Amino acid sequence: MQKHRKMGIDYGDRRIGIALSDALCIISSPYEVYQNRGQEDALAHIDKLIKDFDVDAVAMGLPLNMDGTEGERAKIHREFGEKLAGLSGVKVVYIDERLTSAEAEEILISSGVRREKRKELIDKISAQIILQSYMNNL
Repeated sequence: MQKHRKMGIDYGDRRIGIALSDALCIISSPYEVYQNRGQEDALAHIDKLIKDFDVDAVAMGLPLNMDGTEGERAKIHREFGEKLAGLSGVKVVYIDERLTSAEAEEILISSGVRREKRKELIDKISAQIILQSYMNNL
């Protein structure tokens, strides 16, 4: 029986990092950094990817405050996630993303990626970390 893939999203006002799982939902891989040109456009793009890759669940980063509370950014992420769930019909789960950007930066530095290149990769690496965290707990 074939499993459905999972998707990870690192949502940002300018860029949206997207990661996808393999067909067995074991490994998370960075997929793309989508230039966010507005919520409706972003929702349509991600919905198309969900259908194209047979995704049944989305792990979306939730930017909590360091004390674990939710602020304005978390509210924006939840609203986007709810719209995506309504449009696509997939389950959206929220994953604490407090340290994913720092972790992604460390991975890229240790891999020898130059500073200029890191900026364009960090969002999809963050999405990969968010997705892997979700899949590790399935």
